[in-house]
Amino acid sequence: MLSVHSDEYFMKQALAEAQKAFEEGEVPVGAVIVCEGRIIARAHNQTEMLTDVTAHAEILALTAASSYLGSKYLQDCTLYVTLEPCVMCAGALAWAQLGRVVYAASDDKRGFMLHGGKDLLHPKTKLEMGIMQEECGQLVSSFFKGKR
Repeated sequence: MLSVHSDEYFMKQALAEAQKAFEEGEVPVGAVIVCEGRIIARAHNQTEMLTDVTAHAEILALTAASSYLGSKYLQDCTLYVTLEPCVMCAGALAWAQLGRVVYAASDDKRGFMLHGGKDLLHPKTKLEMGIMQEECGQLVSSFFKGKR
């Protein structure tokens, strides 16, 4: 049984967002932002729907969390995201001074770890990876298999 405050619980919520993206024909990435044990923002990729290359799950979640808290800084928050953020998103996470980033599957083509690594995040941001890696990676793989 999952604890309501476990990394797996929150990653399952992010995966539910990724599933929405999949069903909408978007690259299936989902994100939630948690503050004090509560989800304060949920998002999934919407680049196709919004005709906006910056409408990544992480960016949309940051905007929603900042609006909810009334602050551009999110030091007390954790982002759970189903796929390793790209360099653009890593930059936004750094500017938001996010307290913690947890991602599931690695992105071997566009992931920020290949292009600067943890140095792209704020120096105080804690980073964890691999939580539910298989389930989240499988969704992305099946999406792209369907496109080819």
